[in-house]
Amino acid sequence: MTVMLPKEVKKELKGRSYDVVIGIPSYNNESTVNHVAKIVDQGVQEYFNGKGLIVNADGGSDDKTRENFLNQKTASDKVAYIYKGVAGKGSAMGSVMEISDLLEAPVTIFVDSDLRSIEPWWVERLTKPIVDEKASYVTPYYVRHKYDGTITNNICYPLTSALYGQRVRQPIGGDFGVSLEMIKKYLSKPAQIWKEDIARFGIDIWMTTTALCEGNKPVWQAALGVKIHDVKDPGKQLGPMFKQVVGTLFALMKENDRIWLKREGETKDAPIFGDIPNVIPEAVNVDGDNLKKAARSGMSEHWKFLTSILPIELHSALESVKKSGTLDSGLWIKIVYEFACLYRNPDLQARLIQSLVPLYFARVASFVEETDGRSDEYAEKIIEKQLEEFENQRWYLKKRWKA
Repeated sequence: MTVMLPKEVKKELKGRSYDVVIGIPSYNNESTVNHVAKIVDQGVQEYFNGKGLIVNADGGSDDKTRENFLNQKTASDKVAYIYKGVAGKGSAMGSVMEISDLLEAPVTIFVDSDLRSIEPWWVERLTKPIVDEKASYVTPYYVRHKYDGTITNNICYPLTSALYGQRVRQPIGGDFGVSLEMIKKYLSKPAQIWKEDIARFGIDIWMTTTALCEGNKPVWQAALGVKIHDVKDPGKQLGPMFKQVVGTLFALMKENDRIWLKREGETKDAPIFGDIPNVIPEAVNVDGDNLKKAARSGMSEHWKFLTSILPIELHSALESVKKSGTLDSGLWIKIVYEFACLYRNPDLQARLIQSLVPLYFARVASFVEETDGRSDEYAEKIIEKQLEEFENQRWYLKKRWKA
């Protein structure tokens, strides 16, 4: 594998023993990283008797992220360093995995460095199903605002659940509990993957999908309440993240088609550890008009390509999308499935993801229109209905995939 952990850090930690490792990937998070370190330290003291190591894997921040992390007083041991390799969240997390593997730590936690809602009990929620040997991997289960997590809601959650048979609500949630078994599986993969999208924002969906397909125990979810962090407007800031996450998601479909092609039966809910609190998340503002504008202009730019790769029976519906900048869930699902099939051609991959971005903007614009002025609970019902449509259309995916 590609080594992302600096040699001097490996030398420093060799021979130590911890019951839990907490990884905090960061890049220019000086205002929040010390708070995250303080809270996870409290969790380690309460739930692991202080036998934990807190790790700040930094991408070369030009602010005081590492300095603030190290200056934060904790009872737990800490280490901070600049990881090696491709710049991105995945490389940071990969370096933490190397530490967990070196120390043979039974469980590892990853938490985002921009969290403002983290609580000490998150440490228990993310680890206990693993410690109790019920799970090999734990994802977060948040109470989120209806416009927070648009990539999750419109493609990662419904597609991953429909393919692999477990409803995992936040497959790219950013905060995870990971068993040593899964750490070793991740590190056993070919070194080349750490030079691709997995080294960036593709890491979360890769870890979750690998756990669903290769874990010896089920994936569980941890009820963590609200997630308050630095949210982004999908029409203005999420384009690069979308390309990395969805590109990885499609690549994994090819890698694991032996599993999902033969899967039958209902999709089951992944177990949730902990009670889901009755809390109200912070509102997320989305510029719907900008989404439509970005969708229309992007579709015009990629129009010849889109009509050359998609079935002719979809062209008239695509014309309507290009005019309105909105996209209903039925057409969106067919497009996602078509793109997933086409992504197996390496020569098309970059252009496919580029041309899917404006269609994603159009889908989010439709969701915003449908839920404007409605409650988060109402929006969640729309998201669940779309998941059911993804499941009901699996036959279409299988037919196109084999064709």
